Amino acid sequence: MSLEANKAFAAVLTAGITFMVAGLVGSIVVHPHRLEHAAIPTGEVQAAAAPAAAPALDPVGPLLANANVDNGRTIANRQCSACHTFNEGGRNAVGPNLYGVVGGPHAHRQDFNYSAAMKGKSGETWDYEALNTFLAAPSRAIPGTRMAFAGLNQAQARADVISYLRTLDANPKPLP
Repeated sequence: MSLEANKAFAAVLTAGITFMVAGLVGSIVVHPHRLEHAAIPTGEVQAAAAPAAAPALDPVGPLLANANVDNGRTIANRQCSACHTFNEGGRNAVGPNLYGVVGGPHAHRQDFNYSAAMKGKSGETWDYEALNTFLAAPSRAIPGTRMAFAGLNQAQARADVISYLRTLDANPKPLP
């Protein structure tokens, strides 16, 4: 290295050390007084509002009487077939095969690895209202489910899908 480069390096190093020492001395000499309360009153601190309750769903029973099975099949093929199969004896995919789901237990397939949340509900039956609630918002209906589907907002679309799922059984369950 040349003598000029050494001088430039020494100048940068000296400036850095000087600023560091000045900061340390300044923090030792000056002790700021911490305020006990805010200098500018902003009002009372409000507790955080509780999350809004889930909107109440209308019962799906009356909608099932006029549900369109073909529309339900179309919606299921569009929205559900990426993760589920629908044929009797069909394989499981990312989600379980849905043949015979209506009227069956929540964890209706023995050969599928359900989430702990779904296994915890295995004693409950997939009746029409349970399916309606689940299809509206799976993660809200069963917190902890691994199903990453946002849900179906329209009640008639849910009724159509449930009506289609009802046909996926050798002995379809009676309508309510």
